[in-house]
Amino acid sequence: MDSAVVVLTTWPADRDPDALARALVGERLAACVNVLGSMRSTYRWQGAVEQADERQLVIKTTTSRVAALDARLREMHPYEVPELLVLPVTGGGEDYLRWLSESVQA
Repeated sequence: MDSAVVVLTTWPADRDPDALARALVGERLAACVNVLGSMRSTYRWQGAVEQADERQLVIKTTTSRVAALDARLREMHPYEVPELLVLPVTGGGEDYLRWLSESVQA
């Protein structure tokens, strides 16, 4: 079975992330996208410390879908450099992991 991963990205709090979430799931790039509530991010950008209100998106997929997910995310994301962190899943419910894998099979 393809390895499950969790992909993190942020999204501007004042923009609706639903189109991205629906596209990723609809195109079988993600089994599920969780959109968390608004948060404040502090980061360094182009030499200055910045702050922005954002939302965290938690994307569940498999390693074989990450490259295509990355390409689609870059097409749809409003940021010049969108966050893309891929975290390995080292365990989980067998039924859930099977569902996740089946949900992203191309």
